[in-house]
Amino acid sequence: MRGVRVVAPAHLHAGNMDLNGDLGRLYGTVGFTIGYPRVVVDVEESSRFETNDSFAERFARIIADYCGVKGIRVVVRELFPEYTGLGYVTTLGLSIGMGFARLYDLKWKIEDVAKIIRRGLVTALGLYSCKSGGFIVEGGFKKGFVEKHVPPLIFRGEIPDDWLFVVAVPEAPRKRIMELRIDKEDRILQEVSMSSEEASYLSKLVLMKIIPSFIEKDLVSFGEAITEFNKRLGLVWKGYQGGRYCDLVVEKGVELMLKYTYSACQSSWGPAFYGITDSEDRANKVAEELRNFLRKSGGGDVFVTRGENSGLEVMELG
Repeated sequence: MRGVRVVAPAHLHAGNMDLNGDLGRLYGTVGFTIGYPRVVVDVEESSRFETNDSFAERFARIIADYCGVKGIRVVVRELFPEYTGLGYVTTLGLSIGMGFARLYDLKWKIEDVAKIIRRGLVTALGLYSCKSGGFIVEGGFKKGFVEKHVPPLIFRGEIPDDWLFVVAVPEAPRKRIMELRIDKEDRILQEVSMSSEEASYLSKLVLMKIIPSFIEKDLVSFGEAITEFNKRLGLVWKGYQGGRYCDLVVEKGVELMLKYTYSACQSSWGPAFYGITDSEDRANKVAEELRNFLRKSGGGDVFVTRGENSGLEVMELG
């Protein structure tokens, strides 16, 4: 049986610049593609449905039903935890869809897959990370047209090779955050809002400090701006997540991170949080301190990775 393998990167969320919508658009997401962790998934011809992952089965059936295919074999070879702020579910769904397209010679773009599986349409960070990698700023969706169009890409930049991402994923808050997202996320996304003044400030911060300092590779200014962006958004989500950050362990972890890195942000709902530095020594030191901190705070994972400037890759098996 013929098959393909898809390798796709994870991503880190910094925030959404407009949750007011008075100019006719909502959200507008800022974030990064990273080299680790990644999704590796095999998509193979089969006369029946075979999967080893519940999310993979869901997406495989949606895509197969859409094209009238009676069976497919989907094997997830590498994965990372869902609902942690690293984008597993969206990345997996887009990977399966693009693998399906290659396997059956379908002329789909990744945007077509997003519409079929209904992922990457409210915030398209995961879509653009899978499409091209890099640092991403997208323009949100038109009010009244949510999930009908893919948010347009405003800016995509190559993440410098010497920028190191220190990522921590605490274990203690995971179950609560997962339950919140499964039970209440759809309602919350319809409710959440900010003032026009706050949306204006955040948009200006993106346009006049985050993007220019990124282009100039000024990590000091970029780190200041992206941290402020994320912290201000934490207050917008405070009523839903319980504080500026999703958990006290994240709040304390961010404080520790900022002793060594130029930035510290919670990714999406968390519990993942991350910092950026251009010093391997500082990256390794803070990673070790965070590991020690998490050992005393319910456990978790800490790793150092670089940015990823390529999207997903599809290759033939065999």
